[in-house]
Amino acid sequence: MDMASHPALAGARAFDPGQRARWTELAAQSAEPNAFYMPELLCPALDHLAQEEVHVLEAQQGGELIGLLPLVQSPRHGRLPLRCVTNWMHDHCFFGAPLIRRGAEAAAWRDLISQLDKASWAPGFLHLVGLDAAGANAAALEALCVEQRRSREEVHRYDRAMLRSGLDADAYWETHVRAKKRKELRRLQKRLSEIGAVETRLLTDPRDLVDWCDAFLELEASGWKGANGSALGCRAQDSAFFRAACAAAFESSALHFLRIDLDGKAIAMLVNFRHGEGAFSFKIAIDEALGRFSPGVLIEIANLQAVQGDPAISWMDSCAATDHPMIDSLWAERRTITQYRIALRGSGLQRAQRATAFAFARGAEHLARRLKGQG
Repeated sequence: MDMASHPALAGARAFDPGQRARWTELAAQSAEPNAFYMPELLCPALDHLAQEEVHVLEAQQGGELIGLLPLVQSPRHGRLPLRCVTNWMHDHCFFGAPLIRRGAEAAAWRDLISQLDKASWAPGFLHLVGLDAAGANAAALEALCVEQRRSREEVHRYDRAMLRSGLDADAYWETHVRAKKRKELRRLQKRLSEIGAVETRLLTDPRDLVDWCDAFLELEASGWKGANGSALGCRAQDSAFFRAACAAAFESSALHFLRIDLDGKAIAMLVNFRHGEGAFSFKIAIDEALGRFSPGVLIEIANLQAVQGDPAISWMDSCAATDHPMIDSLWAERRTITQYRIALRGSGLQRAQRATAFAFARGAEHLARRLKGQG
């Protein structure tokens, strides 16, 4: 199997211990953290969530691994029936930046794009989603496209909440949350403590991991996500991914798992994954029967205390949708998430087909903007 670009089929392991070790070393030297592509999460995803063929491209320089990007074919590009290749973002992946070695950003992208130009399995163009508009990947990719006179277009962007501040938790809370809201939340905390013993805990003991995962899956499934079938516990493959990812991340000190208990029973739980100096908020689960106490907000307050009190965490990405009513009211910083369409080249008929697909997508977007009076 070609190690530079190899397919991973659903349920099949597309990596060996040596390969995982190389991915781990690359993740530790990554210019832009992405917990979802570090092997602690990527390998369980390949094992349990790959419903289509996943091609994991590896960029090399002098025999050293300098880049890693999982890709899939897409039958559509937005609303357009155009086949293209896109970075793999499964249902539980909320950031799409490839892992590229710090200091080798340009070389990594040059190799990855070159491989895609030559790949017979890569149709249309490259559609990159879930990138930080101000991140190392976006900057290196833009520079490469300018250098190669390769067409590159931004498809969409939005802002989502991010926590990045030098203030301690108390100062941040006082500075960024309205006094009326702070007063209301203190009242809710007091009312909750009147009906039972309230305890906030961070997972530290490996012997508790299985029980915490069980409790999270049960708690999430008890609410609206369970009712509409989107809870992790609703599908065996999602549950298996969650357990495997938490176990691998805990082993490498990348799991940040928080809970609030009422009389010893979890009423709110929050899972975050750390990578480098940053962290990514993954999933939250609450006891909706206690919704009048806003347990989701209360655990986010506890999370603020934990993150701002941990010198190893410089920032946390909420991974939330834009204009999220809860987290946007608590976190003041924003991260701009963008999508790019990158032209692919090649030779012969494939080159012509790719050029046509890119031009069609561009033309369709320009027409749509004109019809909306935006251009």
